[in-house]
Amino acid sequence: MRHHDHDMAGGQLGHACGPGYATPRDAMKGPRERVIYTVAVRVATGAERPDYLATVDVDPASPTYSQVIHRLEMPYVGDELHHAGWNACSSCHGDAGKERRFLVLPGFRSSRIYVVDTRDERAPRLHKVIQPEEVLRWGLSAPHSVHCLADGHVMVSMLGDAEGRAPGGFLLLDQDFEVEGRWERDTSGMSFNYDFWYQPRHGVMVSSELAAPVTYAGGFSLEDVAAGLYGQRVTFWDWQERRVQQTFDLGEAGLVPLEVRFLHDPDSTHGYVGAALSSTVWHWHKPNGHWEVEKVVAMDPVEVEGWPFPVPPLTVDLLLSLDDRYLYLSNWLHGDVRQYDVTDPARPRLVGQARLGGVLGDVPEVHGTRLRGGPQMLQLSLDGRRLYVTNSLLSSWDEQFYPEIGRQGSHMVRLDVDVERGGLSLAEDFFVDFGAEPGGPARAHEMRYPGGDVTSDIWV
Repeated sequence: MRHHDHDMAGGQLGHACGPGYATPRDAMKGPRERVIYTVAVRVATGAERPDYLATVDVDPASPTYSQVIHRLEMPYVGDELHHAGWNACSSCHGDAGKERRFLVLPGFRSSRIYVVDTRDERAPRLHKVIQPEEVLRWGLSAPHSVHCLADGHVMVSMLGDAEGRAPGGFLLLDQDFEVEGRWERDTSGMSFNYDFWYQPRHGVMVSSELAAPVTYAGGFSLEDVAAGLYGQRVTFWDWQERRVQQTFDLGEAGLVPLEVRFLHDPDSTHGYVGAALSSTVWHWHKPNGHWEVEKVVAMDPVEVEGWPFPVPPLTVDLLLSLDDRYLYLSNWLHGDVRQYDVTDPARPRLVGQARLGGVLGDVPEVHGTRLRGGPQMLQLSLDGRRLYVTNSLLSSWDEQFYPEIGRQGSHMVRLDVDVERGGLSLAEDFFVDFGAEPGGPARAHEMRYPGGDVTSDIWV
């Protein structure tokens, strides 16, 4: 296999991109978001139409506020659009030749990758399609997380090999969105793959583990967990050498670690990973020159009538505010979103909580509609005051745990954030119902801003 062998921005502290912000605090002063993009999935909803990228108006002064104002349908059916990332972000701040313009949008199920041109931010158009054959030839499938690199490349975590088996790896796209090859020199020490985040000033990347596509694609099974077919480790990579440096086995208290986040401060070695099934949050840092990982949040399962086992919260998403003061997480089964003060990164303090559905009852209504499913993906405004939430996880898992999402569609809501003292409140003036979409109900998942993201911008 051919690898990308030149310096992957490690140590290039002055190398940056035009659309980015010099520091995270500069980003917080950026303009208020006007629109937000979310993927909308039609897999397993009964509609023989493609997935699409929905543009949602989030400007309260606009006459189309809280509405889907544009739908960019993909040219193929059955992709399962899932996550996305920009071609350029704050890791390339200062390079006038770079522009945060193209959204890289993978099909989680198809292994097809779309590139979307957002020059017209209210009506994006399709720029390029990377067909599955171009991805599978590198022995990779199931693209998930997307991050821009400071040298203009785009990197995508891949959860499977060409047959959908573990461990997967990492795919590189060049500046023209051509598949360049694999990032990692080998996968020794890697069992599964999922999310990743890099911190070049410390020469490190961290990745997490879900399972092989052949395991999770058809639905969730506790027997698969017991058989060791789901992950429980976080992996630290040498950023320059592109090899596994160290792994931490989180054990039964860290089953299925998903989203990983370093603090936005590029000097910091602090970061977090949320273990979904165990419903715990783990903190890592590097005191005395060595990485350490410790459990800092644990949430208990609850007995629910009709369930054969105590129901875990199922922590499925996690993000940090740009000032690194607050950590947010979503519990898809218990149905709550939580806000923690992480001023002391090793001692998160719960300061806000809002219930947005779930299996525990006490489900709120917005615009007269009872919320369906539970909170899944999160996206925070740059100023930290508005937290947007969607409720679809994965089509096959939705069908298993919340079949009403397939029948009635997904939705997007907003939580208003008290950034001074902490606190979350459900906004009554904002509700996007993906059950009323042309062509039938759709499932909303990850969200992105044209002006930059709390969950994608990395500083070097």
